Amino acid sequence: MNSIGTPGRDAKPLLGSHATPVVFVVDDDVSVRESLELMIQCAGWQAETFASAQEFLAHRRVLVPSCLVLDVSLPDLNGLDLQKRIAVDRIEMPIIFITGLGDVPMTVQAMKAGAVEFLTKPFSDEVLLTAIGLALERSQIALGQEAELRVLRDHYAALSPREREVMSLVVSGLLNKQVGGELGISEITVKAHRGRVMQKMKANSLPDLVNMSTRLQLAPVPKIQHPPNR
Repeated sequence: MNSIGTPGRDAKPLLGSHATPVVFVVDDDVSVRESLELMIQCAGWQAETFASAQEFLAHRRVLVPSCLVLDVSLPDLNGLDLQKRIAVDRIEMPIIFITGLGDVPMTVQAMKAGAVEFLTKPFSDEVLLTAIGLALERSQIALGQEAELRVLRDHYAALSPREREVMSLVVSGLLNKQVGGELGISEITVKAHRGRVMQKMKANSLPDLVNMSTRLQLAPVPKIQHPPNR
């Protein structure tokens, strides 16, 4: 069985040794669903097929590399509208559009919204398999980034309110003495809080901590009134 990537020996490894990529197919034509399901399975990936957008939306989210092969014309919610629905909560699942009625404005709209590919029927198996391989690689990267961000959030949640204040001021460029002046505490106390922040966030350097703050999209922490020299 092949891993992520265009089928072959150059395919990239998965996030987990037992994680099989999932390729979702949404198309109201049963013959299309069946042929794509067979092709996807032969390539070594897991296939999940649906006749409508609503059926797909009812399916649970998977935490393995995945992508969506999506027909533009569907009986309930069309493909472009479905793309808008899942753009926020399923960013780790790239979309490949397939259609027999494609036009330039439709293609531009889909690609601007983040689609990996827009294929007009008929297309070759090789073209679709290549697009799926690229989409799964993108999905793997997104899942990895999401996992890293969850760890960062857990680390940040472990900080005390005072430590969050210190972190916010430190990453803004203030020196320890200036942070102490802002918070009404001694420079020695700032150093102690800063050390705990670096330890809890598992930051190796100040630039590392600044990068973490940027990834967490932290807003400035409101100044909390504390007794001096606490």
